[in-house]
Amino acid sequence: MANNLIVRDFARPSKDLIERFRALPVANIDDAIDRLQAIDPAIRPLSDQGKLLGPAFTVKVAQGDNLLLHAAMDMAKPGDVIVIDAGGYEGRAIFGALMATYLKVRGMAGIVCDGAIRDKDELAELEGFPVYARSATPDGPYKNGPGEIGTPVCIGGRIVHPGDIVVGDGDGVLFLDPAKAETVADATEKIKDMEDGLMEGILQGKYDRPWVKAKLEALGYTLE
Repeated sequence: MANNLIVRDFARPSKDLIERFRALPVANIDDAIDRLQAIDPAIRPLSDQGKLLGPAFTVKVAQGDNLLLHAAMDMAKPGDVIVIDAGGYEGRAIFGALMATYLKVRGMAGIVCDGAIRDKDELAELEGFPVYARSATPDGPYKNGPGEIGTPVCIGGRIVHPGDIVVGDGDGVLFLDPAKAETVADATEKIKDMEDGLMEGILQGKYDRPWVKAKLEALGYTLE
C-alpha cells in the first residue's frame, strides 16, 4: 500500500486566493471546470455546518486504521482541511468526535474522509467544522499503519495533492489546483452573476427560454 512516507510541510495557496471561493457555490465552480471534478456523491456532509474551504492536508491510511491520522493531527496547520484516503472502506471508523474536536480546537477548517466515521450525532453538532464521510459505524479503528502524510491521495475518484484548494457545500466537494484557481474563480463568478440574473428574472416572471426550442429542433423534434 504505502511507503510509510511523511512529508511534514508543503506550499499552501495564499489566503486571498482561497477566500475567492468563499461565496461561490460548488455547483457553479463545477460548471466552470466542465462539470467533471466533483467527488463521488456518496461522500456527504454530516450536517449543514457551512462552507468547507481551505488547503488540503492529505493523509493516506490503511483500511480501518488511523495511526497516520493521529500523526497528521499535530502536523497540520490552522486553516487546513484534513483529507483522508481510507480507500473507501466503511467497515471501521477512521475518527470520531474526540479527534475531530481536537482538530477544530487547533484551528483546522474541516475533514473529508473517503471512509467511515463514528460519533455521527456529535460530529454533526460541531459548529463551524464541516465533516464529510461515506458512512458511520460504531466499530473503531486499529492503530498499526502503514500510511502516508503529505502525498497525493485519491478521494471519491479524484486525485488530490497537498495544498489543493478544497471547496465543499451541501452539494458535495471538489478540489482545485492552485495554479488554475484564479482562472476558475473568474469563470465561476461570471456563471454565478449570470444565474443570479436568471433567478431575478424568474422571480419577476420575465424568464424566457428560447434555447430549449432551438435545441429540440436541432435534434429533429417537430414542435406543433
